Amino acid sequence: MSETPPENTDFDAMTRDIAEVPAVEVIVTVAVNLMSAAAVKLGLSEEGDKYKDLDEARKLISGLAGLLDASATEISSFHAAPLRDGLKSLQLAFREASIVPDEPGQGPGEKYTGPVYG
Repeated sequence: MSETPPENTDFDAMTRDIAEVPAVEVIVTVAVNLMSAAAVKLGLSEEGDKYKDLDEARKLISGLAGLLDASATEISSFHAAPLRDGLKSLQLAFREASIVPDEPGQGPGEKYTGPVYG
């Protein structure tokens, strides 16, 4: 006898919910989550240095820069401009937090954005 697994109505509902969300909203939401996580890893949250981890911040900022570079033409400048401003702020905060700053153009995400100067 073979049993068929019961329908997972929660999964079906999630799939329907995701299908109704425009791609721009998904991209912007992911970007904001990356920005928030990077800020925490830079020690910019209320907890300060408690969660500071520059290696993790570098990865998050680079991921954000790659996402924005790849999707900028798809999400329009209306959405991309404030995200780019936030990215630049994170890149500058990373530079300030680093004991030994990266060379211009070598910081997190700078291969996508170009060198970031204060």
